[in-house]
Amino acid sequence: MSTEPSSTADGTQLSAAELQARVEELEETVADLEADDDQQKMTIVATQGSFDMAYPPLILASTAAAFGWDVVVFHTFWGLDILHEEKSQNLQLSAVGNPNMPMPNALAALPGMDRLATRMMQSRIDDNGTATIEELIDLSLEQGVELQACQMTIELMDYDEDDFYDDVTVGVGAATALQHMAESDIQLLV
Repeated sequence: MSTEPSSTADGTQLSAAELQARVEELEETVADLEADDDQQKMTIVATQGSFDMAYPPLILASTAAAFGWDVVVFHTFWGLDILHEEKSQNLQLSAVGNPNMPMPNALAALPGMDRLATRMMQSRIDDNGTATIEELIDLSLEQGVELQACQMTIELMDYDEDDFYDDVTVGVGAATALQHMAESDIQLLV
């Protein structure tokens, strides 16, 4: 390497040591950019807010984030209730129309059966040591998952932005969600 000063684009003279330092800085920047390109991205759209449907997007999101993925979960329509602090405490599992429920639809349609099915599932979750919905929300946020609340749905359901868990990103529009989806390696609709 020459010990003669080199000129930059603006005509500034750099010594060999300054030039070497600049080259090393640029190499680090390029390495960082290449590392970012290798990061997997996932977008999940959560549209259902029943007790049993709150689990899949939160489990998938927190697991992917634990692997270092960039994860966004966009909650819209009934899926928004998962992020609503009050409503998420009372999500129900519907026994009607669920082919995996061990009861016929005629019985499942009786008053109180959704509450019973929800209690049965909550009991199984407790017995198994599975995290609660609130714990999964906290874990997801701690792992760096961006939990987004759809602005149009907030307005449609007449919710207040303060109704949601802390650190939930509120006021996200469909265009923002679509942009992340377009950049994602995996897109899921739950």
